[in-house]
Amino acid sequence: MKSSSWPEQAISFGFFFFCYYSFVGVFPPYVSLFFAHKGIGAVEIGVLMSIMQGMRIIGPNLWGWAADVTQKRSRVLQLTAVFAFLTFFSLFFGATFFQFALIMVVINLFTSAQGPLSDAIMLSEMRGNLTRYGQMRLWGSVGYIVMTSAVGLFLDRYGIEWMPWIGAMILALVFIVSMRIHDTAVIHVSREKTSVWRVLRRKEVAAFMVSAFFMLASHSGLYAFYSLYLARLGYSNVTIGLMWAFGAAAEIAFFIYQSPIFQRFGIKPVMLLSLFLAFVRFLLIGVGAESLIILLVAQLLHAATFGAHHSASIITMQRWFAGPLQARGQAAFISVSYGIGGTLGGLFLSLIWGQLGPEAVYLFASGFALLALGAAVLSYRWQNL
Repeated sequence: MKSSSWPEQAISFGFFFFCYYSFVGVFPPYVSLFFAHKGIGAVEIGVLMSIMQGMRIIGPNLWGWAADVTQKRSRVLQLTAVFAFLTFFSLFFGATFFQFALIMVVINLFTSAQGPLSDAIMLSEMRGNLTRYGQMRLWGSVGYIVMTSAVGLFLDRYGIEWMPWIGAMILALVFIVSMRIHDTAVIHVSREKTSVWRVLRRKEVAAFMVSAFFMLASHSGLYAFYSLYLARLGYSNVTIGLMWAFGAAAEIAFFIYQSPIFQRFGIKPVMLLSLFLAFVRFLLIGVGAESLIILLVAQLLHAATFGAHHSASIITMQRWFAGPLQARGQAAFISVSYGIGGTLGGLFLSLIWGQLGPEAVYLFASGFALLALGAAVLSYRWQNL
């Protein structure tokens, strides 16, 4: 396969990413506002959003294990898609914190698996050639931008209570598109037994996972509280949606040009710069969110703190976890970063919100980003890079 060739299922992957990340553009940004509309307090909302991250510990590992063991990754993806759609209707019946907590567990058990599963299927078809990865993944960002912006306008006009209806319709599309995806035949080059834990115990891998943990712990302040924070400062749902969309647009720009960027500079400098800019980004949000200009600059840095970090992480994980470990390797990354890091970070920052206020949330988040940078430096040192 030529380095510039597209995977056979490129169009299907692009459609899936568009639909799945359209859902991501609706659920995390607006569900916190939906909970507030239902009378749930800010600290309790932080806990509910942490449950969403926490299910990324269980969901990706459970479904990644099922996908690798059965070697029917597309079927597992379709199974999680249909159950995500069906269980999402429980959101219509929630009224109390405990009811919403159970609902978040059930919904995110299935939705949390779809990102790593689709990545694993695509990486398997690409057979290590990641030239086109960013150009397919950017369609997820396009879906995110379109839906976040459009839904912000719609909800401002018709009310936040419409959010569950929109989420359910998008999940129906996710399931329909998932039926177009099939597994690529795997070429077995070795019968040697492999173990995820054997790879994870290597000190450079463990340090990389610690870095991912703190990076997503810092981002939990964004995913759990950003919409609430801006709403408290008086920004409208339209402005909040446009802020999320602007960050995703910056991420798209990186995905378009990531191949020449990585070829010119390499993985290590891009990764370390993304971690440093995460420190800068959250510091800006913490001290300057009342300024629209500062918010725009901070959202522009999403190109580095998500786009560059995500792609560099996927490429790194692909090097360590390939072949029969592919789905479980991607699941391990999601579980440690978004799952454990996002959950513990969200719970800790919920306490900070309650005790010290929203501005302090982002100052602590910037500190987490510095810890992520330190762990990454150690990982690269142990890799002799």
